[in-house]
Amino acid sequence: MLPNERHTKILDLLSTKDVVTIPELMTEFKISIETARRDLTILEKQNRIQKIYGGAKLKISTFSEPTMESRLVYHLLQKESIGKKCCDFIKDGDCIFIDSGSTTFQIVKYIKTKKNLTIITNSLPVVNELMSTDFEIIIIGGKVRHDESSIVTYDYIFDFSQLNIQKSFICAGGITVENGISDFNMQEAVTRKIIIERSNEVFVAADSSKFDRNVTISIAALNKINYIITDSGLSKNTVNSFKKTTTNLILAETFSTKKTKNDALEY
Repeated sequence: MLPNERHTKILDLLSTKDVVTIPELMTEFKISIETARRDLTILEKQNRIQKIYGGAKLKISTFSEPTMESRLVYHLLQKESIGKKCCDFIKDGDCIFIDSGSTTFQIVKYIKTKKNLTIITNSLPVVNELMSTDFEIIIIGGKVRHDESSIVTYDYIFDFSQLNIQKSFICAGGITVENGISDFNMQEAVTRKIIIERSNEVFVAADSSKFDRNVTISIAALNKINYIITDSGLSKNTVNSFKKTTTNLILAETFSTKKTKNDALEY
């Protein structure tokens, strides 16, 4: 295997897990420890990974938004588990908002057995995925963000005052106890702020990599958020910090690591 091919496969491997170790790379690609270290050094110089003791992890900037393509495969098992857990809160006849994002997109895989749903969304992939259902689908009007396959809107284009959303499921690029939820794009943030104000209950669906970091644009304090549904990769310190808030933190067990019949822990 050529080095460039191996580098691509290393990045593919890192897109499915938080960290890869040098012994894992040696076993996976049948290479020496020197070759594994050299590969990681090259990828680090390309600003693609961050080397850590004994291995590496993907490098994700705090100030720039990862592409939708990379997010759709990054932490996929965790996001699928989060999407499935979100569906436990959706009842027949609900009117819900599904945000544009790689985690909220997973919700649509599990709601097709529900009945009489009204789906409000700004996500073109969500619309495409649900087109074959008999759900009532309302897509908000505005400008298309091509790289996100989403629609960002303005008050003069779309009248949000007519919406009465029972439950909204929104994304976040960063989550902290002190500053609440934040994201990268101003226009997306404005839409989310409005949706939060128009919703009876607000759910944030985000994998554990989004915690303990602030990104560019503030969206809402935690007192505006009823539930945060994430995976079980949070540290005990982070979990404990949420016990002091009014937000319900729910940890969905990743499918491949379930050990009990319960698929979530609530805090």
